Amino acid sequence: MKLTLKIWRQGGKYKGEFVTYSLDNINEHMSFLEMLDVLNEQLIRQREEPIAFEHDCREGICGTCSLVINGRPHGPLKGTTTCQLHMRTFKDGETIVIEPFRAKAFPVIRDLVVDRSAFDRIIQAGGYISVNTGQAPEANSIPIEKEVASRAFDAAACIGCGACVAACPNASAMLFTAAKVSHLALLPQGQVERKRRVLRMVAQMDKEGFGRCSNVKACEAECPKEISVSNIARMNREYLFAAVASETIA
Repeated sequence: MKLTLKIWRQGGKYKGEFVTYSLDNINEHMSFLEMLDVLNEQLIRQREEPIAFEHDCREGICGTCSLVINGRPHGPLKGTTTCQLHMRTFKDGETIVIEPFRAKAFPVIRDLVVDRSAFDRIIQAGGYISVNTGQAPEANSIPIEKEVASRAFDAAACIGCGACVAACPNASAMLFTAAKVSHLALLPQGQVERKRRVLRMVAQMDKEGFGRCSNVKACEAECPKEISVSNIARMNREYLFAAVASETIA
């Protein structure tokens, strides 16, 4: 395959611009990140600065491979992370535009790498449960209905990649935050901090500068793990319940 790549470069001698590269003899069975590896090898041989991009597991689990490809977070395939996207998805001679996630809360560090530590701070605000450490309890010691367990598992599938933010016209983090809130709110282990959790996580989300949800549902459409927007509705109910309870206590 022969490809033309228009890639966002920012940092060093690049002040923030698209730079065009050409690649020949790309194997259609390569993953998208392997294709970028080939490009970087070419740039290094030419004594040019390689392109910075994030990756870790390359198995669709960690979410660090987040890129906007031809205007879509993670590329054109539904339910697929960038690292699991293969070059056979594209046509020979095609021009591919690659850029980082765009959001005020995700500042660009360099080239295709953005700072997503805002998500970490949302989790730190309340995405946890307080339990005594020690020997792990028997897995079946706490009975949980199958339907409830399934909904919790679906929410827990969120890998925190930020595609929901990149897809949203308001750069909202509601789907990410809602997935984390729903996961623990549905399980008995998460009941102790249930009210405090949602209030703190939503407050931190707003503090980080993410936009408001306007029900466009682009987040669900582009999520590589296909997290449902029903989690946002659940988080809104959780928040309203917690806010009313907090005012009643006060």
